[in-house]
Amino acid sequence: MRPVIAVPMGDPAGIGPEIVLKALGREEIVGMARCVVVGDYRVLENALGFLHMDQRIRCITGPEQGDYRAGVINLIDLDNVDMDSFRIGEISGRCGKAAYEYIARSIALASEGEADAVATTPINKEALRAGGVPYIGHTEIFGALTHTPDPLTMFEVRGLRVFFLTRHVSLRQACDLVTRERIKDYVKRCTQALKQLGVEGGTMAVAGLNPHSGEHGLFGTEEMEAVVPAVEELQKEGYSVVGPIGADSVFHMALQGKYNSVLSLYHDQGHIATKTLDFERTIAVTAGMPILRTSVDHGTAMDIAGKGIASSVSMEEAIRLAVKYAPGFQVS
Repeated sequence: MRPVIAVPMGDPAGIGPEIVLKALGREEIVGMARCVVVGDYRVLENALGFLHMDQRIRCITGPEQGDYRAGVINLIDLDNVDMDSFRIGEISGRCGKAAYEYIARSIALASEGEADAVATTPINKEALRAGGVPYIGHTEIFGALTHTPDPLTMFEVRGLRVFFLTRHVSLRQACDLVTRERIKDYVKRCTQALKQLGVEGGTMAVAGLNPHSGEHGLFGTEEMEAVVPAVEELQKEGYSVVGPIGADSVFHMALQGKYNSVLSLYHDQGHIATKTLDFERTIAVTAGMPILRTSVDHGTAMDIAGKGIASSVSMEEAIRLAVKYAPGFQVS
C-alpha cells in the first residue's frame, strides 16, 4: 500500500502551490504515494490556470476519501485566502497565517495516524511574523505542535546524511556552542533519529571545526577541548562515532559510504557540502519527533511566483524521501 503523504501548500503567494501541482502531475510521484494537499481551492485553481494544467481538484475532508489516480489533486480545502486582496508574489500576514494553518492541519493528520508523513513546501518568515504566528519557521512549528523541545535537522542528498550541531546563530555563537556536553547529546539523539528512520549500522563522523581539525591546537583548541573528549566518551559508551574528521574531506568520505552520517558543527558547513553536491535534491528531514517530516530546502521565491517557471524537483524529492522512510519510521 502506498503511504499517505500530507502536503501543506505553503505560502499561497509563493511558489508552493505551483510546485505541488507540478510534482503531483508526475506519474512517478502518483505511483509511489497517496498525496493529500492541505491548502486553498481557489489558489490552486488559479495556479492550474497559469500552469495550463488539466488536473482535477477533488475536495475531501480526510485521506480515506481520496481518489489517488493520475490527474487528480486530493485537497483538504481550508478556504482561508481572501482572493479579492490576494496578490501572488507579495508578502502578507494573511498568507503567513494561512500557511501556518496548512502546516497545523498536516501535522494533525500525521499525529492522528491518517498520514504516514508530511512533506512541506516553502513558507516565508516575514509573512509568518506579519500574520501573528509565534514561530519563525517550520522546525519551530513542528517542534511546538508535536511537543518536541529541540527537533533535529538532517539533510539528505544522494545518500549523504548531515546533521547540524547548531543552526540559525552567528558563526561566533556557533563556535561557543561546540562543547563536549552538546556534542555527546547530539550524537546520542542523532543515532536514535537514524534508528527511528530505519537506518541501522554504520558509523557517524563528527566534522572538524577548524582547518585540519585544529592541528593539535595550532589553529584552534575546540577539537582538543570538546570534540575529542566527547567522541572518546561516546565510544566508551558503545556509540559508533569517530572524529574530528577534517571538514574538507568528511562529507566526501560519507558520500562514498565510509560513514552513515556526519554531524556538522555549524549551519553553513553542512549546507555548503550538500547544496554544492546537488542543490535541488538536497532535502531536509526534521528528525527526533513522533511524526516524519521532509521538506524542500528552498524559499518561497516571490520574485518568480506565478510565472510557472519554478522547478518542482525539490518537491518531488521531498515526497520520495518521505516514501523512503515512512515504512521503517518508528516512534521513539
